[in-house]
Amino acid sequence: MALGAVSLVTDISSEMVAAVLPLYFVLGLGLSPLAFGFLDGLYNGATAFVRLLGGYAADRGGRHKLVAGSGYLLSALSRLGLLLAGGATAGIGAAIAADRLGKGVRTAPRDALISLSSPPDGLGRAFGVHRAMDTTGALLGPLAAFALLWMTADAYDAVFVVSFCFGLFGVLLLVVFVPGRDAAQALAAKHDVARAPAAARPRRAPALALLRVPAFRRVCAAAALLGAATIGDAFLYLLLQRRLDFAESWFPLLPLGTAAVYLALAVPVGRLADRLGRRGPFLAGHVALLAAYALLLLPTDGRPLLVGVLLALGVFYAATDGVLMALATPCLPEGRRASGMAVLQTGQALSRLLAAAGFGAAWTLWGIGAALTCAALALVAALAGAALLLRPTESRTENPPENRTEHPTGHPAEGPPERPLAPPPSEGTA
Repeated sequence: MALGAVSLVTDISSEMVAAVLPLYFVLGLGLSPLAFGFLDGLYNGATAFVRLLGGYAADRGGRHKLVAGSGYLLSALSRLGLLLAGGATAGIGAAIAADRLGKGVRTAPRDALISLSSPPDGLGRAFGVHRAMDTTGALLGPLAAFALLWMTADAYDAVFVVSFCFGLFGVLLLVVFVPGRDAAQALAAKHDVARAPAAARPRRAPALALLRVPAFRRVCAAAALLGAATIGDAFLYLLLQRRLDFAESWFPLLPLGTAAVYLALAVPVGRLADRLGRRGPFLAGHVALLAAYALLLLPTDGRPLLVGVLLALGVFYAATDGVLMALATPCLPEGRRASGMAVLQTGQALSRLLAAAGFGAAWTLWGIGAALTCAALALVAALAGAALLLRPTESRTENPPENRTEHPTGHPAEGPPERPLAPPPSEGTA
């Protein structure tokens, strides 16, 4: 709950900025779709280059809270960079990169703390509760941005200042209320998380060595494949604004519809994934994203288009964000959770960076319709590939129960035991 509160406050800060950036870039600064695609890809993909470092630093000595706190602080300070950048694209890009670097540093340690403090059969629900609180901040952030723009006659600087204050408050909550190393160790012991004796722990293997685990490698490949066909909600909101031609001042409210659906479904979908397996909800979420693409391609207009796209986006995030982490957790050794999640998130972030930049280029060269059609076809192909990668394995009765390993669907699958990776050193995990 403490991490959820930190994420709630921090997401107010982040979404205040995220809600106005597409308008600020395209309508305020007059950037082309290609330039916006580059910056949007940077916004979502700059995290990729520090996730592995953040995960490794968190696992080494169990400094999850310290590493996560550093990331939250860097993101808060980046708001000041947006103030100082003015209209310079390079300055804005640097501030955005700093914000996303902060997110990259903190995300894997934060998710590792959640997984370490949750029972194995409740991972979907735990991540769902956290994402629900996180999404509450995503609801309040655009509202705050809309109110500030309305009261200050579109003064974007006011949004950046208030966002900075909320970011610092989130760091304070983390320092005061989130359990530190000893408390997290006690929680892991409470849930019977197996830990190897100190003398038996070999030297730590590189984070990328986790890809030697077949189940985890398949989850990473599926996430990266689907990420390469995910163009990002900022583009979809811009397409909605152009299709419906509503006033610019209403633009920051578009994420509210998505966040409301996400908030309503995050916990129920997490529980459903725990009960029925996590493969189905994860793939179904991307089918919902495909539905959003289709609505924007069809001659739909007015309220059905607006409601349909926002509903589809909300379902997409509710069924994929936390569920993906819960899907990957059973494949990872307890002492390598942060590193493993960093590897997974890095591949996904790089794929989405390429998707955003590619869609922006296609929009500039071929137009909106052709670009969106290409994105929809790519997502269909990615869904087929991911379904194959995550398909359940057939049970083989000749294998004894002790040889069963966790399958990426979230259920145990029959198979020979996999060679374990090097567990963590004796310092602990939190």
